[in-house]
Amino acid sequence: MLSGLLGLLIYIIVVGLVVWLILWVLQQIPLPEPFNTVVRILVMVFAVLILIAALLSLIGVGGVPKLL
Repeated sequence: MLSGLLGLLIYIIVVGLVVWLILWVLQQIPLPEPFNTVVRILVMVFAVLILIAALLSLIGVGGVPKLL
């Protein structure tokens, strides 16, 4: 159980860093306003879905492989 929680913590940190990097790159690229907002929302939705799948895999439900 402890190794699963540690794996989940590492997984959350990695997903957070990837989302931060994508959002930072989007700030550096000048996109028109509607597209910029849509892309940011899509990035956040995918990040939340990945984290929900990781949490479900911790309890044994879902398609993401077991963490550690």
